[in-house]
Amino acid sequence: MHMNLFCTPVRRLGSLSIWLWMLLAASSALAQFRVEVTGVGLTQLPVLVAPFKGEVQAGQKMSQIVQADLARSGQFKPLPAESLALDEMSRPDWSALRPLSAEALVAGSVTRLANGRYDVRARLWDAVKGQEKSDFKDNVTAADLRLSAHRVSDWVYQQLTGTPGVFTSRISYVTKSSGRYNLWIADADGEGARSALSSPEPIISPSWSPTGTQLAYVSFESRKPVVYVHELASGQRRVVANFKGSNSAPTWAPDGRSIVATLSRDGGSQLYRVSLQGGEPQRLTSGNINTEPAFSPDGNTLYFVSDRGGNPQIYKMPAQGGPVDRVTFSGNYNISPAISPDGRWLAYVSRLPGGFRLHLMELATGEATALTDTNADERPSFAANSRLLVYATQQGGEALMTSTLDGRIKARLAVQGGDIREPHWGPVRP
Repeated sequence: MHMNLFCTPVRRLGSLSIWLWMLLAASSALAQFRVEVTGVGLTQLPVLVAPFKGEVQAGQKMSQIVQADLARSGQFKPLPAESLALDEMSRPDWSALRPLSAEALVAGSVTRLANGRYDVRARLWDAVKGQEKSDFKDNVTAADLRLSAHRVSDWVYQQLTGTPGVFTSRISYVTKSSGRYNLWIADADGEGARSALSSPEPIISPSWSPTGTQLAYVSFESRKPVVYVHELASGQRRVVANFKGSNSAPTWAPDGRSIVATLSRDGGSQLYRVSLQGGEPQRLTSGNINTEPAFSPDGNTLYFVSDRGGNPQIYKMPAQGGPVDRVTFSGNYNISPAISPDGRWLAYVSRLPGGFRLHLMELATGEATALTDTNADERPSFAANSRLLVYATQQGGEALMTSTLDGRIKARLAVQGGDIREPHWGPVRP
């Protein structure tokens, strides 16, 4: 949720300024491995993922995590495989498996070693040709078994699509529950959430650093909006923008050495580049309201929201400041820009007669389409491979959702309880 003057009339947190974007209420946390996927893709590859040998004893059902990951991607159709007794050393009976109409088969094992670590192995077969395709090996602690399962998913995705998977990435989001705000870090499926920060005052606008080791966010713990940078491994954090007035909407430059934020230090809401080494911020805009900055992947262009045309629209300019060009023209209220890591797409929220809906624009052509039929969508964020979006919305209750870029496949993520808002998708972990 970014602070600015373009507040939507629905779902506003009553005690805060109208500078805040609307908030989402929480849905109940979903059971682990439950995956709610809606829609049908144009092409979905049928895949069998057999139960991993030893996964029950390891206490982590690796195969179910992989199945759920692949289903959420929209690229695959996992087939029932609970009865298959296979591992990476098996020689599958292809004549028996052929009636299942699978095009790929994954099987593996989880073995506890003498030092307490786990050896994770898997094999991928082309089920149509009956041929081995690739092998996977990992060695992890018990605490990292879920991460290893996501690595298996990334490996399968890469082998079958030629595109890197994003299942080892993480998301951040904010909840409010029992009068406290929590900044959560979770796996890309919403599971394994842990609180990075808890406060009685609002926390908004979390933004991942390019390396995935830090988060920038806005905290009101000083009774005013201040931008912090938070080291996730150590929990240490430092103030990077605490100027007169409000300090909000931080976004990282792709080189990780500076952020651009919305400051009102000189009057109005303007974009400033703030070096993480300190020094005087560089003002990038003037006049009107300018907020919600988002970098192009190469760091050369800055997209942002401005009311310079009379209504909130998305504009772009050189990242060091300069001539401004308007980007969105359809509709009279477009906010929350997000640029895909491949630089091809702009996701944003547009106000329509039915409410606020997620839209996607191909930047080369300017052609935009609505991806949802919901009416309270908020803050889209791209996965690292540019194939999925996460956003907050109301869908049978409020939720965090992912969507494919054609809008055909959507999945609800597991979340912590309480009011929920501000999802942001981080980079893939090594």
